Amino acid sequence: MQPPDRRDHDRADKRQVGSEVRDEAASLQARYGGLEPELVIELCVDRLFAEEIAVVSSFGSQSAVLLHMISEIDPTLPVQFLDTGKHFSATHDYRNSLIDLLGLKDICIVEPDPALLGAADPVGILFVQDADKCCGVRKVEPMARAIAPYRAWMTGRKRYQSETRAALPVFEAVGERVRINPLALWSAQDVDIYRHVHSLPDHPLTAKGYQSIGCQPCTRPVKDGGTDRDGRWAGLEKTECGIHMSGFSQAIEIATQKGSG
Repeated sequence: MQPPDRRDHDRADKRQVGSEVRDEAASLQARYGGLEPELVIELCVDRLFAEEIAVVSSFGSQSAVLLHMISEIDPTLPVQFLDTGKHFSATHDYRNSLIDLLGLKDICIVEPDPALLGAADPVGILFVQDADKCCGVRKVEPMARAIAPYRAWMTGRKRYQSETRAALPVFEAVGERVRINPLALWSAQDVDIYRHVHSLPDHPLTAKGYQSIGCQPCTRPVKDGGTDRDGRWAGLEKTECGIHMSGFSQAIEIATQKGSG
């Protein structure tokens, strides 16, 4: 009789963990998915995930709302900022001003792996040749590395931003981790009211028609009547970079294996 393959056991263990996390996320969604964002954040930070949670922020056009809520609840919560090397200078300036304004204490600057970036994009124009591959090396791989040490993370995504996010839950399973979207149910008006009440500054580019702000080469102003995401990868059949898509769980698993190797 052949001895059992250890890899089969590992795959079985991962399937079991994945199933448990899906059940956990579904249970959390059923119990707490209708709570106000501040209560969701407080619950996750203080009770559900304690020191095993971080927040991901692009410091984009609407980032100030979630970051302000976090600063009021726990300004020491790790905030992961992905510096792709292709951001607008205005985004860096806005990031720095928000950090100071909100008193955020733990900002983690995440960057692409130099070796992978050098091999995939030696002259910095991969976004023209293959936008998906560019996002893979500049966004997906580094963000997976950043998320790997945690059991859960929060994002600022909302349902109204695009059709692909129309059914976005507050709690969702991503492989062996839970992703939390505290603002998922908020409308654009809810966001605007909160920003006004708390006197939060706009990203400088919003005045020029930018509604969703990512890397400079792949971001455009949005025409009247367009959705927030219409200005991203304009002209391509692409609406997401990959860090919010199903394949991201595999990227995290790879990053976890490398980190423990």
